[in-house]
Amino acid sequence: MAARKEPRAIVDNLPTKPGVYLMKDARGKVIYVGKAINLRSRVRSYFHSSVAHPKVLRLVQEIEAIEFIVTGSELEALITEMNLIKHHRPHYNVRFKDDKRYPYIKVHWAADFPKVTVTRRMDKDGSRYFGPYSSAWTVHQTLDLLRKTFPYLTCNREITGLDERACLYYDIKLCEGPCVGAVARDEYRETIRRLMGFLSGRSEQVASELQAKMTAAADSLDFEAAAQIRNQIANIEQVVQEHKAVTLADTDQDVIAFARQNGDACAQVFFIRGGRLIGREHFVLEGAEDEEARTVMGEFVKQFYDEAAYVPPEVLLPEEVSEAQVIERWLAEKRGNKVTLKVPRRGKQRKLVKMAAENAAEMLTVLRAQWEADRNRHVQALAELQAALELPEPPGRIECYDISTTQGTATTGSMAVFVQGVARKSDYRRFNLRGLDRPDDFEAMRQVLTRRFKRWQKAQLLGGAASTWAILPSLVLVDGGKGQLAVAVEVLGSFGLLDRVAAAGLAKQQEELFLPGRSEPILLPRRSQGLYLVQRVRDEAHRFAITHHRRRRSKAATASPLDTVPGVGPKRRKALLRAFGSLRKIRQASVEEIAAVPGIPRRVAEAVKEQL
Repeated sequence: MAARKEPRAIVDNLPTKPGVYLMKDARGKVIYVGKAINLRSRVRSYFHSSVAHPKVLRLVQEIEAIEFIVTGSELEALITEMNLIKHHRPHYNVRFKDDKRYPYIKVHWAADFPKVTVTRRMDKDGSRYFGPYSSAWTVHQTLDLLRKTFPYLTCNREITGLDERACLYYDIKLCEGPCVGAVARDEYRETIRRLMGFLSGRSEQVASELQAKMTAAADSLDFEAAAQIRNQIANIEQVVQEHKAVTLADTDQDVIAFARQNGDACAQVFFIRGGRLIGREHFVLEGAEDEEARTVMGEFVKQFYDEAAYVPPEVLLPEEVSEAQVIERWLAEKRGNKVTLKVPRRGKQRKLVKMAAENAAEMLTVLRAQWEADRNRHVQALAELQAALELPEPPGRIECYDISTTQGTATTGSMAVFVQGVARKSDYRRFNLRGLDRPDDFEAMRQVLTRRFKRWQKAQLLGGAASTWAILPSLVLVDGGKGQLAVAVEVLGSFGLLDRVAAAGLAKQQEELFLPGRSEPILLPRRSQGLYLVQRVRDEAHRFAITHHRRRRSKAATASPLDTVPGVGPKRRKALLRAFGSLRKIRQASVEEIAAVPGIPRRVAEAVKEQL
């Protein structure tokens, strides 16, 4: 339900039940998601005259409407709140900085011969997942190290054991070769079971099992196998040396702490399995400025374990978090038994939390230095472009357009957007172009730019609603030379924008920039930040266009003639093919036979017969 009234009227209409509330601004954008045991009481607290929290004061100034969802319990409200924050990424909520999914190691355990891959999503398909990791580089580094000890499959072959020859990975001992029958199913699965044990932190148990296996091989005089196992044990011991024993108890724990500096925040997680520190990851947070530490920690714990593949029985924190009991109930449901959020006051566990906090602070310092260097490069790049293109100010918003086609079919246009030198992927747009029966990049570009600025024009008529289309670019960059630039100038002129939007064409061969009214191109200095920026912008537009073009071409290649019949959608097409078995048999059928198929009206049957 929704309300669009004065704050007092909004509050008075809210129920006194548990649920979730979504606060929206004048554009209808969700700017904050919260939950409450009593919705009316919780939302009323934002509008008290005694509120002095800077973040709340800023939030209240922007609230134009409030929606709410009533839930059956506080736990249900917590889960709903997490899903809504993940979906809307509200500005005033604490959230992960990156909206991408984090990578996991996936063991396809449901298969007879499980392969090991890297994925960014967890499916309920019988596979085992390990992660999340903060970067794909970390995942691949881990797997490269482990593959020498636990050779695993990565290919998509159907494993029968009857292939004539194995791939290169078998020759270099990074795969056991089940495809050629070099290893039996049970033996291969045992290798993968050990790999999963190692990833779960049971390194000593895995080493002990291998030691017994090596002894048995030596006793049976299979010295080659014994030597191979010995090398595996040596590799494991080398890795285990990096796993520091941090507790006396053989327990699984996660240790979480965070650091903040000038509005930036970084959380650090230590993974302790079997009393050993087996890894750590850091995660950058947004929306943490002016928030209480317990609130930041509580929000991080919820978002992290919503994504995590494993929940340990104990989580160590630097201080109490908001709504600790309901979070513990939620974690217990995910784990399947009790989970405790613990704030250690002394001893070794307290030292672990302190160590996590110190690492978080050090990581944040490193990240801030990287961000500052990136900001400086962006500023330099924009300044160089301003000077080279003789612009009145640095081009804060650059829109680059590209066309992708194959002999005039499935022609696609793309718009890539960079704001202050950084890609803003949420503003990227694609254009499906029709009516082009032959390759014509100029006409395609004309269509794309005309559609883009018609939408800008429409947004102005609607009062300048804040959308991607309503924002004019500082610079329009077209992928091409003088011809494409001439089209861009023509379209900008037709909308009266030549004095408001600059345009340039980027030719691929020599990375030349063409400007309106100039016969000679501009060559930006090699290795200049300005050149790197226009190359990144152009490459993004090209990547975005060609990816969509390939999808369209693939879809067209697999399309059925039934798709062109009025009244036939995916369900009816499926019903027809199931009933007749093939297009040939549908063509041979009478109208009465087609109409006899459940869900196919006679008028649709007549259309099918006529069309085919």
